[in-house]
Amino acid sequence: MKHLAISFIMAFALAGALQAAARKAVVVQTTLGDIRIELYDETPAHRDNFLKLARSHFYDSVLFHRVVRNFVVQAGDPGSKRAEPGQMLGGGTLDYRIPAEIRLPRLYHKRGAVAMAREADEANPGRESDACQFYIVWGKRHSTAVVDEQRQRLDTLGGGATMTDEMASTYRKVGGLPQLDGLYTVFGEVTEGLDVVERMLEADTDDYDRPLDDIRIIAVRVEE
Repeated sequence: MKHLAISFIMAFALAGALQAAARKAVVVQTTLGDIRIELYDETPAHRDNFLKLARSHFYDSVLFHRVVRNFVVQAGDPGSKRAEPGQMLGGGTLDYRIPAEIRLPRLYHKRGAVAMAREADEANPGRESDACQFYIVWGKRHSTAVVDEQRQRLDTLGGGATMTDEMASTYRKVGGLPQLDGLYTVFGEVTEGLDVVERMLEADTDDYDRPLDDIRIIAVRVEE
């Protein structure tokens, strides 16, 4: 029986490893270095949309137009490709939205998470995602009091939204943005290149959070 139990554990571990290995991944090549992102199978509409845009070279030459220390770096505005210095960015998009795929508590805003931006609830009560603008989470480490406050907020959302002990521990020890959980779709995570994100966050920015020295996506390569 003991050997059988061990065999089951090994089988489950192998299955988990194979599942992770089977995830689609992209490499975002930037002027500051490469960022590898694994895309979640639990959010197929977002995964497939991102892959489609990457394969069509949509992201080639777009800027990381929004950089907020201890918060996020954001890219994907098509109007940023030929933007003039000092031009306010962030309003460009495509002519569709992606239905929300919020998968709490499995997928959440831990440091390194990748999620889609969207319009505010007033114009977008279904919390549908923008077609092309995405952000990478940084987020500081949070106190127990802040984590507990966000846990209570999620409890009031209903619909299965909750904060697990694992999530709470990650927000305290690693960092992230628990205040965004339940509000935006997380569809991937950075597996290599968080140091590149950290360098982006050190950039000097203007009043619109745009880096004074452009940080550009050279290309997004899909790992086949």
